[in-house]
Amino acid sequence: MTNPLSLISLKKPWHLLATGFGSGLSPIIPGTMGTLASIPFYLLLVQLPLPMYLVVVVISCIIGVKICQVTSDDMKVHDHGSIVWDEFAGFWITMSLVPMLDLPVDDWKWLITGFVLFRFFDMVKPWPIGWLDKRVDGGFGIMVDDIVAGVMAGVALYLVGHFSGWL
Repeated sequence: MTNPLSLISLKKPWHLLATGFGSGLSPIIPGTMGTLASIPFYLLLVQLPLPMYLVVVVISCIIGVKICQVTSDDMKVHDHGSIVWDEFAGFWITMSLVPMLDLPVDDWKWLITGFVLFRFFDMVKPWPIGWLDKRVDGGFGIMVDDIVAGVMAGVALYLVGHFSGWL
């Protein structure tokens, strides 16, 4: 049987994006490495006006379906761990709370808490995330569970901020 990673080429734009610019090729915790790799891009995106930030996030989710589908098909494996574009989009959804509430971008407690919450929801997969992960196939299936994890982590981030007195 062929190793799915041997079918990846970072010279192909779909593969480069799907693997989070290679971060998903980490031999340990590729999803976490992909989320870490999304942080510099988030720090750039959050400089945009809120409507533009949200447009970029929505486009990243829509195009992510194609990115993940093409790469998954090329690897001949559904949702291989090296595909982390879904983590990029999911984390950006979680962190949309910062520009929505006009919170200071340089206040690291939001970034660290958002990171931890997104990774929690993405790894533990409480309902409906786990249900979606098991039942929805293709590029949309790869993306949708992380989109929902991003939304749930964003709500949790708001609640943490509210109940901790950060807001």
